[in-house]
Amino acid sequence: MSRYDLDFSAWFPTLSYRSKSTLRLFCLPYAGGSATLFRTWTKYLPQEIEVCPIQLPGRGGRILEPSIKQFPSLINEISKAIIPYLDRCFVFFGHSLGSLIAFEVAHQLRYEHVMQPAHLIFSGCAAPCSITQKKTLSTLSDEEIIHELRQLNGTPNELLANKELMTLSLPSVRADFALYESYNHCVRKPFQCPVTVFGGAEDREVDLHQLESWNQETSGPFALYRLPGDHFFLHSEEQRLLKLILQRLNPLLAELLNANQS
Repeated sequence: MSRYDLDFSAWFPTLSYRSKSTLRLFCLPYAGGSATLFRTWTKYLPQEIEVCPIQLPGRGGRILEPSIKQFPSLINEISKAIIPYLDRCFVFFGHSLGSLIAFEVAHQLRYEHVMQPAHLIFSGCAAPCSITQKKTLSTLSDEEIIHELRQLNGTPNELLANKELMTLSLPSVRADFALYESYNHCVRKPFQCPVTVFGGAEDREVDLHQLESWNQETSGPFALYRLPGDHFFLHSEEQRLLKLILQRLNPLLAELLNANQS
């Protein structure tokens, strides 16, 4: 499939086409985040990896579209949209809410299309089986949501203080909170692919046990790394995070290279 066959998809507006790529890395952001969160990743990753952020409705170039607030609906929509992009080996990365979305899309692809990622990378997120209680945030007032965002320390203070920008941003944040609140985990057969998990050493939202519990979701290799920082360590430790991701993906890249040469 050529790059031109994949153009003009609202779901993948910032796909970094690379002629030498053998691996497509799909990236899903945290609540309220957009595909632009991953705009710098391409320069830190080799030509063999094509970074493909997924843009959810209600943000970025899709700001005028209604956000999806129910998990099953979102998973169905992403699963349908992603099929043409699975023409090569693929991996999922998700941070926080993005991890749960990646996890569920991977399961749906496995059961409905008999397609599986070669590696799953979850970041800043409790394993589904360890989620016992959820904060109800979607019904809070705008002021209360801004307070929560300030406590999480993932949104610049300049943005939080800008009423016009927050008026544009808050609907997608609120919708993503509702999306998380709608999530229900069901036990399924573990994946066989490697699973890598990242957490922030000072993250007050996700503890070590919740990170370790991801090992129940695979029968394959499992690795857990804790990086300096809070829930949004993927920003403060971006280069270190990407270095570790590449370290984990290098055996897969070598395998793909050998297969292409044989």
